Order: sequence, then C-alpha cells, then structure tokens
Amino acid sequence: MPPFTRRRFVARAAQAAVAIATTSRFAPRLIAEPTSDQEPQFAGFTKSFRSWPIPEVCARFKAIGLDGLDLTVRPGGHIEPQDAARKLPGAATVARDHGLQLSMLTTAIVTADRSAEELLAAAAVAGVNRVKLGYYRYQNFGTLAAQFDEVRRQLADIAKLGVKHDVLPCVHIHSGDNIPSSGAIAYMLLKDISPAEIGAYVDPMHMTVEGGNDGCRQGLDLLAPWIAISSLKNCRWVAADRDEHGQQRYKFQKCPLADGIAPLPQYLARLHELGYRGLYTLHSEYSDAGSWRVLNPDECLEQTRIDLQYARKVLRAVAAPS
Repeated sequence: MPPFTRRRFVARAAQAAVAIATTSRFAPRLIAEPTSDQEPQFAGFTKSFRSWPIPEVCARFKAIGLDGLDLTVRPGGHIEPQDAARKLPGAATVARDHGLQLSMLTTAIVTADRSAEELLAAAAVAGVNRVKLGYYRYQNFGTLAAQFDEVRRQLADIAKLGVKHDVLPCVHIHSGDNIPSSGAIAYMLLKDISPAEIGAYVDPMHMTVEGGNDGCRQGLDLLAPWIAISSLKNCRWVAADRDEHGQQRYKFQKCPLADGIAPLPQYLARLHELGYRGLYTLHSEYSDAGSWRVLNPDECLEQTRIDLQYARKVLRAVAAPS
C-alpha cells in the first residue's frame, strides 16, 4: 500500500466532505481504489517475540516471508514510549536493512497529551504512517452513552495530532469490556469523524466473538470508509467452569487461523470486495494461557509461517477472477 502521505490525507478528506454533503454520511466505498500492482502487505505483531531484540525479530520475520513489523511501542513493549524519539529511527533502519518495513506501531495512546504527540511525531520521523491506539474500558453499567461521548471527544483530539504529524491513528475493535467491542459500535464512534483523520483497525476474531454469525460482515460494511488496518487471528469456544447457578460458561481460546470460528475466507473476500489492499498484521498470540497451546517463540514463529501461508492462499483464491 502506498505511503499515507499528506496528499492522501487531503484526498480522503475531500472525498469525505463530498459524501457528507450529498448523503449526510460518509460514502460506503472510500477505500482507495487499488491498482493492478498493489499487493496486500503482511506484518508480524512483535508482542509474542518480545524476548528477541529487534534485529533478530527482523531477521526471523524476513525468513518466513513477512513484509514488515507491527512494533509494540507501549509500556513493556519492544520500545518504551518515552524512548520512541531516540529508538524508533534505528528500528526503522534495521527493518529496512532486512528488507522489511516498519509497517505500524501498537501503542497505548488514549488521550491527546504531550506524550501522545511526542510518540506520533517520532512515528512520522521514522516513516511510520499509522498507529494502533490503546483501549478505552467500559465501566459502570448504565453509563455507556456518556462514556461514548467521552471517547468520541478523546478521539477527535487525537485526530488533530494525527493530521498535524501525517500519522493515522487507528481504533482497534476488541471484544469484551472495551469501547469499541464490535464493528457496529466502532461505526457509532467514528461516523462523525473523517476517515482521513481516524482509521478503523478491524479484527476478524473479535468481530466474530461479539457479532456472532454475521456481525463481522455487517461491521466491515459499515466501516468501509475508515478501514486502514486488519489483524489476522482466530479463536474457538471452549467450556469453562459452571457459575454459582449451574450455568455452563464458555471462553474463547486463540488458535491457528484455519481452525477457528471466524470465517477467514469470507472475511478476506469482503475486504477484497471493498477494494482493501492494505496492511494485515498477524497477531500470533500463542504464547500465553489464552492460546490453544502455549508456544515458545520459535514454535510461535513456525505457527506464524503456517498462518501466513494460509492467509496468502486464501487471498489469492478470493482475488482470482471468477
């Protein structure tokens, strides 16, 4: 995908303005028109490989065929936020030296404070054009509408910083007690913000967990103008303990892409239909108790290689002329 430059910001903003004027909402197909030579890019999320230094992560990611890094720049990440200005340019250089891109950053930004601006400025200097924001937690049943208003305000302020530094902040859809937890809720948050200023980070696993049979497809439909990043991950439901009333409970367990409840072929087909040829980040969260198996970094990398091959095979199939 071409760099998300100021010119592309302006172009998308202009499209959004026209859509608002003519339809009272953003047009349903504002994703940039793909060209014949555009190929989706695949990054590896570095969370499961935090025991490896960045040069080793780059060498190993390149060896399995990834195109870039989804680098954690948050507390406990590969780079601490306060070190971003000093360390990000070096990380970008190391990635380029290995034939990779520093594709995106995963951050903990939730407010437009001084540290957020410094991190966005550092991302711009390092040539990174999009970042994942942190999470807003849903608290206190009965107050969700008020919390929505506060999150919208926070996002509007962050959007201004993103435009200032030519970096697109992206809101990740994450199931559970998060805002947003689903595609429909993400749309409610973003519908009055230009796609040039805030992006949607769609996630097939979390959108299926919260959306059931068709929530994922409907979420993509609603969010089309804003889609800027997609994760690739999957899960399955497994029985947990019964509660104090005897009710059977279930939890989701992360698993390989081909083995879970999220219908990856249909998900990728809908993104392709929308014209998305952008960034996919393989989360590979197989190193903790939430995984179907707890893998060490070497095993996790091998499963990432398998997942990458599967994703590429499915994308080739959905992109083939019918």
